[in-house]
Amino acid sequence: MNNSKSLQRLFTVPFGIWAALFIILPLFFVLWHGLTDEAGVFTLANLQVVLQWEYLKALGLSAELALISTVICLVMAYPLCLILQQLRRMKGIMIFLLFLLPLWMNSLLTTMAWQTILEKNGILNMFLRFCGLPDMTIINTPLAIVIGMVYNFLPYMVLPLYVAISRIDHSVIEAAWDLGANRWQTFRHVMLPLSMPGIVSGCTMVFIPALTTFVISALLGGNKILLVGNIIEQEFTAAYDWQLGSALSMVLMVFIILNILLEAFTDTEDQRKKVKA
Repeated sequence: MNNSKSLQRLFTVPFGIWAALFIILPLFFVLWHGLTDEAGVFTLANLQVVLQWEYLKALGLSAELALISTVICLVMAYPLCLILQQLRRMKGIMIFLLFLLPLWMNSLLTTMAWQTILEKNGILNMFLRFCGLPDMTIINTPLAIVIGMVYNFLPYMVLPLYVAISRIDHSVIEAAWDLGANRWQTFRHVMLPLSMPGIVSGCTMVFIPALTTFVISALLGGNKILLVGNIIEQEFTAAYDWQLGSALSMVLMVFIILNILLEAFTDTEDQRKKVKA
C-alpha cells in the first residue's frame, strides 16, 4: 500500500512542476503587479483606475457580448444535441465530429476567414450584389464580434451538452410519457433538469473565453470596439503598463472564479438529487 501511494505521488510530480511554472507563478506575478506600483510598494491605486468609466464600459460591453454569444450557442447547441442523440450511433458521431472541426484549426485562421466573408467587399456583399440586394455593413460592429465568438466557441457548448444528454436514460423519458406528460412537460421536467450539468459546463466553457478574447474583437471589430481583453493586451504590449493590465486581469479573474463556483455548486446540487433519488 505504501509503495502504491509513493508511486502515485511520483506520478504527480511532473504535473506539480507544470502547475507551479505555468499556473501558480503567472497568477502570482499578475497579483503582484496588480497590487503594487512601479517601485514595488503595495497600493490599491491600480484597482481604483479600473473603476473609471472607460474601463467599466469596456468590461460591461465584454460581458454583454459574451453573454449574448453564450445564449446563442446554447440555443443552437441544445436542439443539435437532441437530434444527434436520436440518430444512429455512427451517423451521430460523424455529425458531432463535423461541429468539432473548428477546434482542430487555428482560431486566428477561422477568424480571418470570417473577416474575409464580412468585410465591405467580402464574400457576403459580393453574393448580395449578385442577387441585386443592398450591401450589409457587418464588419467592425458588435454583430461581427458575436458571429466570430459563436463560430469559434460553439463546439465548447456542443461537447458537454452532447455528453450530458447522451447519458440520460431513455427509459426515464418513456416513463414520463407513460404517466401522461406531453413533449413540453417531458422536456421541462425531465430532459432539462437532467442535462443541467452539461448546460452549466457548456455556458462556462463559452462565456469565459468569450469574455477574455481579444483576437476576435481586434480582427472583426477593427479595434474600433474595445473589449476588456483588447485593453489588457494593449496595456501589456503597447503601453507597457503592467500594473494596470494586471489589475484588469484581476477583475476578469473574479468573473472566472464566479463561473467556476457556479459550476461546482450545480454539480453538488445534482449529486445531492441523485443521492436523494
